[in-house]
Amino acid sequence: MAQLIDGKAIAAQVRGEIREAVSAWTALGHRPPCLRVLLVGDDPASASYVRGKQKAALEVGIDADTLTYESDISEAELLRIIDRLNRDAGVDGILVQLPLPAHIDEQKVIYALNPDKDVDCFHPANVGRIMIGEPRFLPCTPAGIMEMLRRTGIETRGARAVIVGRSNIVGKPMANLLLQKGVDATVTVCHSRTRDLPAITRQADLLVAAIGRAHFITADMVREGAAVIDVGINRVEDASRPRGYRLAGDVDFDAVREKAGWITPVPGGVGPMTIAMLLQNTLKAARRS
Repeated sequence: MAQLIDGKAIAAQVRGEIREAVSAWTALGHRPPCLRVLLVGDDPASASYVRGKQKAALEVGIDADTLTYESDISEAELLRIIDRLNRDAGVDGILVQLPLPAHIDEQKVIYALNPDKDVDCFHPANVGRIMIGEPRFLPCTPAGIMEMLRRTGIETRGARAVIVGRSNIVGKPMANLLLQKGVDATVTVCHSRTRDLPAITRQADLLVAAIGRAHFITADMVREGAAVIDVGINRVEDASRPRGYRLAGDVDFDAVREKAGWITPVPGGVGPMTIAMLLQNTLKAARRS
């Protein structure tokens, strides 16, 4: 049976380290790092994510606040707000919670962010710096996965890594981080057009599932002893739950756990690490400023 990678426990360790670093930073006479989160609309999932981010930030001593706007805010007005935050020397990090309403161009919003304050690491300038091995920040979810691998002692040098999913948020940056010198994995990225996907995933020493389909990765797709990282967060109907649903990952956890060497749960795996890396990026931004 696979060893459970407890992302919640690892994230708690990371947050403790950040709390100490923030305390040391402010003891030198600096103001606390400042994070501003922009939330547009009333999507329940987005609101929940934002509450978690703000709570975690405040707990480590980061000055965090959420600026909430109605879903009918104009694109021009949102861009003006971002410009104001870009020019505010008291703000270190800006995070625009996605998705945005359909009438707002997400790409235009991402491009409008000051790369030095882009703590989600979505701006093309920050993505490009990762490509050449000179990152300003690391994208939160892939960075959280890398931290889990490091702290769990999972070897990446020479490992065959397979990523299922090619999103700009997880799949592509995950591949870039695993390719970096010192990490030294051999990386394959799979997607909806990949032929004979199970044959490829069975080759993986490290399998990262980020495709957004509940229980998509089954036991027959996993090599014996592989490390399996489940990025998926999917709502599955469950009448026995008060809300009528439960959260499930992209991996068939119960079946794959019997075969893998390591595995992350959902929830309690990658999610808490994503927030921890956001806090780390915000502290980095404050130090840079």
